[in-house]
Amino acid sequence: MRQKQSVTEKTTRKDDENYLQGKKFKNLLIKNEKAIHESRQESIKSLGLGKYIAELEMDGYTVVPPSVTGVSTEEIDHLTDLLLKKSEELVGCPFSIESGPEAELDYGNYPGTLELMSGVKPAQFQLMQLCTFDRAFRDLAINPVAVALMEYLIQPESTRFSSHNCFVKWKGEGYGDSLGLHCDQGGVPLPWGRISLNANTNWCLTEYTMENGPLAVVPGSHHRNSHPVMPGAIEEAIPVECPKGSLIAFHGQLWHGAYPKKSDGLRITISNYYRHASISPQDDIPNHFPKELAEDCSNPDTFKRLAGFGAPYQSQVLPVPRAIR
Repeated sequence: MRQKQSVTEKTTRKDDENYLQGKKFKNLLIKNEKAIHESRQESIKSLGLGKYIAELEMDGYTVVPPSVTGVSTEEIDHLTDLLLKKSEELVGCPFSIESGPEAELDYGNYPGTLELMSGVKPAQFQLMQLCTFDRAFRDLAINPVAVALMEYLIQPESTRFSSHNCFVKWKGEGYGDSLGLHCDQGGVPLPWGRISLNANTNWCLTEYTMENGPLAVVPGSHHRNSHPVMPGAIEEAIPVECPKGSLIAFHGQLWHGAYPKKSDGLRITISNYYRHASISPQDDIPNHFPKELAEDCSNPDTFKRLAGFGAPYQSQVLPVPRAIR
């Protein structure tokens, strides 16, 4: 009888210990969540982003000037020069902001992507994996203001890189009458919630005017939790006009596209695209990005965290016990 009671007492004590450990772990999680929230709020305050956060909440997008992002005209020009050189390398002719490509460009039978919605001829191309080109692109991807806005939309502990791209756009029909309206979160099955599972930063390396083919948005459409409803969405769309060097940040559910470029020369945009950790990246950065390049930037720890390096299940990251003999 005593032995049976002893076993029961041991089991009860073990259950109590497990309960207390679980309670401590839960309290630790709560404290961590609180610390993360407080850190995020402090970051928003210290960077002076309150106004832009409010615009993200209300309109689903915001335009942040260079005076707030800290990215200088010289840095914008340097990024532009690098992209023009890369364009010449891949396409086979020189490019300039003022004149565009110095030769007629032939896409062959390539129908484009969003251009398919209206059946128009593509008047732009994309350069991809920018962070492998030069340190300047890696520094831009971890710009503190851009990261703070993305972490606000996606959640700080879950924000990761999805891809780093550039749009080189010249005079043409753009996306046609449809404006190529879509939402970046469109690949995620419905229903959607309030948290942005994808979010975007567009760095305007050239001025955004109506003639220059700016971003088109439907303000507040991120609250509708749906794909664009056509053709009504076209009538609701407005242009986002802003100076060279501006940062446009927007929610993954925002209905957006672009107006055609009607003026000569080029419109160049860097699109650094972010995701929730539960969403697959466009570019498999965690597995294929050269890790040595991640060390060569203004904040390697931030870059590696956003890249998703060291996450469980990609390799034997978690420790295993050792046999005692």
